[in-house]
Amino acid sequence: MRPDRDSWAMALAVVTAERATCLRRKVGAVLLNSRGHVLSTGYNGVAAGQNHCNEYVGNTDSDINVIKVGNHPHACSGAHSASGTNLDGCQAIHAEQNALLQCRDVYSIDTAYVTASPCMTCTKLLLNTSCRRIVFLEEYPHSAAQELWESSGREWTKLDFKYMITNPGIRV
Repeated sequence: MRPDRDSWAMALAVVTAERATCLRRKVGAVLLNSRGHVLSTGYNGVAAGQNHCNEYVGNTDSDINVIKVGNHPHACSGAHSASGTNLDGCQAIHAEQNALLQCRDVYSIDTAYVTASPCMTCTKLLLNTSCRRIVFLEEYPHSAAQELWESSGREWTKLDFKYMITNPGIRV
């Protein structure tokens, strides 16, 4: 069965989130044009050339490759804070920001698919593009972003994501 466009694009965002290097949460973003073509993708993590927060140092069980003991020596000060708090302590660049940096033409963006609804800063950045829809899976703690987005007459949609990827290594 062929997935609809929203399910397909969100599956791409979910897979993209697996590349995230933030300890707090993994977020993926996919920007599509009005024809449904992928313009860019992004995931959250520190700036290029910086040590990743989720870089692990420790012991593993060589037989089954399971992490037993260790830590994350490069974790930023926001790595273990509750969602929506200590934002200045987090060094990660958001998935939406990274996707916008990779997009050749921000005036071609029609829909942003994000695994977590955008924060206020990312919402403001997306408002300065032609993006008319934000589709997400998980609600970010700040509702003001949604109010700002919808006050401009644009669509803010929480997706009831049922499409399952057949790759056994990927869970949605």
